[in-house]
Amino acid sequence: MYVIVVGAGEVGSYVADRLSREHHDVAVIDRDRIALRDVEEHLDVLTVLGSGTNPEILRAAGIDKAEMVVAVTSQDEVNLVCCLVGKQAGVGRTVCRLEDPELRSRQSAALHEAMGVDLIIDPDHETAQEILELLEYPGASEVAEMAGGEVVVIGARLPAGAPVVGRSLVEIARDHEPEWEFLFGVITRGSETIIPRGDVTLEADDLVRVLCKRKARRQLMRLLGLARKAPRRIMLLGGGRTAELVAVALESRGSEVVIVERDDDRANELAERLGGALVLKGEITDADLLEESEVGAFDAVLALTGEDDANILACLSAKLEGAKETIAVVHRLSLLPLLAEAGIDVALSPRTASANGVLRFVRGDISAVATFLQGEVEVLEVEVREGSEADGGIIAELRLPKDVLVGAYVRDGKAQIARGRSELRDRDHVVLFAVPGSVESVRRVFS
Repeated sequence: MYVIVVGAGEVGSYVADRLSREHHDVAVIDRDRIALRDVEEHLDVLTVLGSGTNPEILRAAGIDKAEMVVAVTSQDEVNLVCCLVGKQAGVGRTVCRLEDPELRSRQSAALHEAMGVDLIIDPDHETAQEILELLEYPGASEVAEMAGGEVVVIGARLPAGAPVVGRSLVEIARDHEPEWEFLFGVITRGSETIIPRGDVTLEADDLVRVLCKRKARRQLMRLLGLARKAPRRIMLLGGGRTAELVAVALESRGSEVVIVERDDDRANELAERLGGALVLKGEITDADLLEESEVGAFDAVLALTGEDDANILACLSAKLEGAKETIAVVHRLSLLPLLAEAGIDVALSPRTASANGVLRFVRGDISAVATFLQGEVEVLEVEVREGSEADGGIIAELRLPKDVLVGAYVRDGKAQIARGRSELRDRDHVVLFAVPGSVESVRRVFS
């Protein structure tokens, strides 16, 4: 497939990277010469300097042969026009990033149709949803719900005292016979990420991604050494749109929410909109302000501004004061190793949540996609189609690459952890781990 990505920022560059790794032909358009040069140096894609609303620039990017346009600049109006111009040029499908709630609303459906928009994504909304899921699983660094929530993938870094540390996957599986409740799907150790086999022994500080039945999630959290109560007192550092979305959801859950925002007008606006939240005016890096607000007494502290340095410093201050869990939004992935060493519990990026929706749309017959900041392995959900190789097939006999691991399947609303001897049927929803280069093989077997 030939895809044009308009916007070489955080979201656009990540989407382009993922698509190119799946051997799609990708062109990236941006007016920022520096951002475009960075993409050109790191990705195997065509880059075009200019505006994605300019028909001449789009022609230079290959609009005549493009099958999809992904417009993900930071300007809603630009993204809408890109989709319109793309449709007029004959592009089959368009993806549009929209942040304005009014432009995203159902009342704007006619506008979406007129502008040729097929899929709308919103990084702020997706990031907020990711945060809310993480708060349901204290201690986890990643959470992805698949198959209607019947299957949960939990990512976590193993503490030294976790019950599974020092044990092989074979031993762990043997302890939970005859019916498994969870399956270790991915292990990142140092700079290496693998889909493990049974002879691998878990070590402290391993970053693991484990798939489990929803009913077994508490048991799994204990085995990973992460058993804690869901946070009730939460401080949000930064009062942007993501913070507002999170605050609204937390208030509905009955949580105590405090927001720190430096802009006077925005702080007043939040105070009016959020009846139950306490809004404090000030810099999130002001140590005196954090100390006076007793940041160390909060169950979770989230730094959500667009400034990586401020988010990191604020989380470090909160951790030193005794905050139980800290979550920082970061935009530069080169900072990830620093965060782990500094003791910040979770790092989030708007790029992954947004890319998941785009990848699902590109792949068509893939029901859901979850990508992660560290490691190339993805989690996919795919439905077994009637007449496919997987329909009536035994998992061990399917012609799947070695870097694909079938983790679970959901049949008639009931999740089962997959075994080599498991037989799949038409309409089963299968959750599996795979690298981007194996996606086509997965589609061939299941579709």
